[in-house]
This record gives sequence, structure tokens and C-alpha cells, in this order.
Amino acid sequence: MDLLAAILTLIAAYLIGAIPFGFLVARMRGIDIFAQGSGNIGATNVGRVLGRKFGFIVFALDCAKGAGAVGMAQALQSHFDGELWSHRWVAVGAGLAAFLGHCFPVYLRFRGGKGVATGAGVVAVLLPIPMLAAFAIWGILLCAFRYMSLASIISVLVLCAAHLRTPAAWDLSNPRSWFCVVAGLLVVLRHRGNIKRLIAGTENQLKDHLLMQQFNKSLHLLALGLWFGMSVFFTFVAAPSLFSTLEKLGESKKRESWFPRPMIYNDIKDLAVNAPKEQGTRAAGYAVGPIFLWYFAIQGACGFIALATAMSWMKAGDGSRLHRWRVNVIIAAVTLVLIGWPLQRHVSELRLPRNANMERYLASPADEERETEMRAARAEFGMWHGFSLLANFGAIACVAVAMAMAGNVPANKPNPV
Repeated sequence: MDLLAAILTLIAAYLIGAIPFGFLVARMRGIDIFAQGSGNIGATNVGRVLGRKFGFIVFALDCAKGAGAVGMAQALQSHFDGELWSHRWVAVGAGLAAFLGHCFPVYLRFRGGKGVATGAGVVAVLLPIPMLAAFAIWGILLCAFRYMSLASIISVLVLCAAHLRTPAAWDLSNPRSWFCVVAGLLVVLRHRGNIKRLIAGTENQLKDHLLMQQFNKSLHLLALGLWFGMSVFFTFVAAPSLFSTLEKLGESKKRESWFPRPMIYNDIKDLAVNAPKEQGTRAAGYAVGPIFLWYFAIQGACGFIALATAMSWMKAGDGSRLHRWRVNVIIAAVTLVLIGWPLQRHVSELRLPRNANMERYLASPADEERETEMRAARAEFGMWHGFSLLANFGAIACVAVAMAMAGNVPANKPNPV
């Protein structure tokens, strides 16, 4: 009974996904969508032929049928106990069936769309968090370059990467991972003609309009502002304040009860290091360490947005040289961030032997060999930490220059008639 119900659910999901909303909307307007534009029934071609309003309507309907197919399977899931249902294979299969129904609809002799909107609806239910990341990338690329195909392909790849980033997603028994891989490959294959046109430079762009131009500029300014503000605050305010506070706490004679002083960190005058201050430094380093992952991740996201939006202005007739310099400065900043991340990881790895050698020395300060090892570990740590700071300062300087150049962004231009 469970298997029969699963088969019927998949068939129903395919028939729902096969409903050709793009074809029906165009037919209601007296247009054969197969004979117009790219000949595709998807929302992009409908919007190109009938206007943005109808394109949005078709996109919403195609998205709804993907989400509806998965929602139907999940609603039935509580009535069955088989593994196909309990492990969500039926729900994922329904999403894939709806996706295939849109790409190969039986109602139109299997001439369908490319599956982006329907796949988005499926993923919105199955993988909401990766879907948000993919949707953000899609919107940024669409506003920056005006290529729907490019935005769709890259967003699908981002979706797969966002889901497969954890080891648990690589489990072969995880049906959502299979959906990501299969649907992602199908989307890319369905866009193979667009990929050829993108490479040849003949792909159709969306019509530009004032709202998209303003959104593009706003994204650019917000990304640079967040990047610059966060970097300056963390580098020159938060991190120095944290280290200064904990180092002073380590040297203070009136210690907090939650920050006791071990014997090896006593203030001994003939030590080669300030042991109480060293305890505060280690506490600050331990506290600030987890922040670096978010620090570099936010910088990377801001750099991608700033670079994508800036590149769209390089073809502008006015100030094209300035736009090229803008892109070069942002590329330099992103490069320094990419260099800074592995440097910081290496510094974090060096912190362990540095601390271990420090404790060995403090436990036996009269041992000259331990003192030599401690100094060598500190010197190596300090050298690589200096390289990391130089990369960080360089990135901040580049972002500051990009911020100054942001005062000269292209003016909004009305749509060409």
C-alpha cells in the first residue's frame, strides 16, 4: 500500500509540474509562445515577449507548482509508515517529478521550460536555508549583468555548494542531496544553448530600467559600507580593546573570581616574559579566534557583491576608465582577503605550539633550552601574524579607496525607447 501510494503521488506531482503556465498565459494573450523570442515556455521568455508583469506571474505560478507538489507529498507523509515516506524519499521524489514535468510536459509533447522557477519552489520547501543563499546570488547577478541564464546557472551551483558543505550531506541515503545533484545537472544541461551564447557574447540581456539601476547602485554602496565599517571596527576597535582589557585584567592585583591566576602565571621579575600579561593575551586570543570565520566570510560576501555590481558599469560610456580602476581596486581587496584567510588559519595553528612552549618555559624558567624553544615559537608566530595583519591592512586600504570612488557611480538613465 505504501509503494502504491508513493507511485500515485509521484505521478500526480509530475502532472502538476507539467502544467504549462507560460504557454497558457501567452495563449490567453493570443500569442503562441513557441513562435516568439527563444521559443521557451519559461518565465524569462514570457517576460521578454509579454512584459515583466506577465513574466513575474508565470515565475510565481511555476514556483508554486514545485512547492505544491512537495507540500502534497509531505501532507501525505504522516499517513504512511514505510521507509520511502519516513526518510522523505517520496517528498524529494515528488519535487523531482514536478521538476521533470516542467522540463518535459506531457501536455505539450515534452517541450517544456528549463526548470529554474519550478526547482526554486521545490528547494524552498526542501532546503530553505541554501535556497536563501542561492536566491541572493541570483538577484545580485541578475541586477549586475542582466543575464537571466547566467544568474540561474550560478545560483544552482551555489545552492548545491551550500547544501553539500557539511559531511552529513554527502550521505548517500540523504534524498535531498540526490535532488540537488540531479536537478542541478539538469538545469545546467537545459541551459547548454545559453552557455554557448554566453561564451560567444550573443546571449540576450534583460531590458534595463531605472529600478534595476538604482538597486544595483544601492547593493554596491551597502556592500562596500558594510565591508569597510566591519573591517575597521574589528581591526582597530574590537580586537585591540579585547586584548587590552584582558591583558590589564591579567596584570591586575585585584583579580576577578572567574579569572584565577595559575601558579605558572605569577609575576616573577626575572622571567623573559610578563607572565600575568601573557595569561590575558592567551584568553583574548581564545575569545577572538572563532570570530575570524565570520570576519572573512562577511568580507568575502561583500567583496563578491561589490565586484559583481562594479563590473556591470565597465561597459558604460561615461567614466569607463574610472570603472576599470574601481574593479581593479576591488579585485585587489578580494585577493588580499583570500590571501588573509589561509594566513590566519596558519597563525591559529601556530598558536598551539607557541602556547605549549610558553607553558613549558613558565613551568621551568631556569631551563635555557625551553627558553630558546619558547622564543623561537613566539618569533615564528609573530612573523606570520605580521603577514596576516599586512594583508588585512591592505584589504582595508583598498576598500577605503573603493569607498571614495563610490561617490562617482553612474547616474540612472531612462530606458531606451
